[in-house]
Amino acid sequence: MLDLITEKLAILNQTHLLKFYNELDNSKQKKLLKQIDCLDLSVLDEKILNNKRGTFSPPFAMSIDEIERKKDYYIRIGLQAVRDGKIGAVLLAGGQGSRLGFEKPKGMFNIGINKELYIFECLINNILEVVREAGAWIPLFIMTSTQNDHDTKAFFEEHNYFGYSKANIMFFVQEQFPTIDLNGKLMLSDKGTVSTAPNGNGGWYSSMVRSGVFKILKDNKLEWLNVFAVDNVLQKIADPCFIGAVIDSGSSSGSKVVAKAAPDERVGVMCLEDGKPSIVEYYEMTDEMLNSREPDGSLSYNYGVILNYLFRISDLDKALKIKLPIHKAFKKINYIDENGNYQNPDEPNAYKFETLVLDMVKIQDSCLAFEVDRKREFAPVKNKTGVDSVESARELLKLNNIEI
Repeated sequence: MLDLITEKLAILNQTHLLKFYNELDNSKQKKLLKQIDCLDLSVLDEKILNNKRGTFSPPFAMSIDEIERKKDYYIRIGLQAVRDGKIGAVLLAGGQGSRLGFEKPKGMFNIGINKELYIFECLINNILEVVREAGAWIPLFIMTSTQNDHDTKAFFEEHNYFGYSKANIMFFVQEQFPTIDLNGKLMLSDKGTVSTAPNGNGGWYSSMVRSGVFKILKDNKLEWLNVFAVDNVLQKIADPCFIGAVIDSGSSSGSKVVAKAAPDERVGVMCLEDGKPSIVEYYEMTDEMLNSREPDGSLSYNYGVILNYLFRISDLDKALKIKLPIHKAFKKINYIDENGNYQNPDEPNAYKFETLVLDMVKIQDSCLAFEVDRKREFAPVKNKTGVDSVESARELLKLNNIEI
């Protein structure tokens, strides 16, 4: 196998990955060769980095006032879908809490002040509200990463799954892409391991498909998946009103959105791209887009996404036949240098690759933008202090009468 791998790497001008091969014991040699053989090396082809965008226009969104008028009707539809076993939930929890000064899975961070209240615990409490109201368990799939899978599983076990049904929680590991340095070279994280990073929040469904949980999803005959991020402690999960509105609209997907706090708020924004539902990142928006207003004075691009989506599974299956664009991000990545020394850089030094859930929205036939009150459902924990921080999330938890 060594000859085949060497030949493969030589063609790609990446043979440096084997520089320390002879220093490894037999088991580590086999592990390295197997890893290289299984790597998705398509990221080395610049032609696949598809970041071209189409023509943007403002979206339609179902406003809070519109939702309120039919709230009871939507809730009845949503609760029935939960009781009929049609709804599953997917928690994207592959990240670490590094930006919080916490070198463990972000969901393990204690957001409490006078009591222990973990981010994972907040989210489980939120989904349990629906479980109690519907009188039915919701299958919960938790996506981890190779870096935090063991810690996450052990944490849930240690805390007795925070009162959730252990039989209805399934873990799966996110797929990885290799990283490259500024010269386009693949990197080593140690002498016997190629450096990789999670393949982005758009990789959740393909990761499910390649794991054992996909069979559970199909065996349970689930029809919809509510996908949400770990870092919003007010995230309403399997929200019957949201589910009911999406089902009633006939849309193939739905996205919860909030009115932007300011024209230049750093959030992805719901839009139409070439006439189809899509999301434009804040850094892609022109000044004209940022400040464009409707006749009533409201921002034309007013609805920020909070990474809470509902997808119809049959449409996700179709999407598997389409290769999502791969995006390149400049990051700080630890590595082994050419002399075999471990390096922990202070500044971004390399590129990781990722697929994005916004591209999954773009390939749906339709997407209902569903507005929610940001004070009730949007408390992101991205930073230690300041905007979207531990501090701001704690204030919003208190505002919502959640004891911390």
